[in-house]
Amino acid sequence: MTALALTALAGGCDRKVQAPDPAAIPALAPEPAARAAQGTLVFLGDSLTAGLGLGKEQAFPALIEARLKREGRPWKVVNAGVSGDTTAGGAARLDWIYKQKVDVLFLCLGANDGLRGIPVVETERNLRTILDRARKEGSRVVLAGIQLPENYGPEYRSAFAGVFPRLAKEYHVPLLPFLLEGVVMKPQLNQADGIHPNAEGARIVADHVWTALAPLLPGNP
Repeated sequence: MTALALTALAGGCDRKVQAPDPAAIPALAPEPAARAAQGTLVFLGDSLTAGLGLGKEQAFPALIEARLKREGRPWKVVNAGVSGDTTAGGAARLDWIYKQKVDVLFLCLGANDGLRGIPVVETERNLRTILDRARKEGSRVVLAGIQLPENYGPEYRSAFAGVFPRLAKEYHVPLLPFLLEGVVMKPQLNQADGIHPNAEGARIVADHVWTALAPLLPGNP
């Protein structure tokens, strides 16, 4: 409380306080109207997207949303990550996802396909289904690639890794070569399972994802 306010309070019992002139009270500025969302950004992925083992606000899509808010860019962000999901599962959820207009789709599926040894041709077919639907709906897409551990054999690993750049080139979409770049195989950035990023790892993933997404998210304040 200021010295002036304290003085007024102390003298209030000894003298009559004059009511302020209503005309002298400045009008309150109207509350600013909420800014309409500049678009909808959907993250379609698996447990890496869902943020398995993390708080909801720690998953990398939530960190992207927080960054957009800090920058005054009111995008609607939807985390459509489902733990254990495959490219087939993602393709099966397209009708649900496209109940709304999707301006930007961040597609990061395939890790579980690879870990389960699903034939590469099936993974590619499912990704094509998703990309075809995004093209039909007018969504801009960023495709995130996945790399498999060495124990899956050089032939399968090479065929699997080749799917993502091939599709990115064919569909003319930006490619994030490896979602977990800078995080994978670093114990200090991963949870006990050695697969899913911890909170610090998720922040690195979010920064990595941002570099690919930012050019597709207009609306600087």
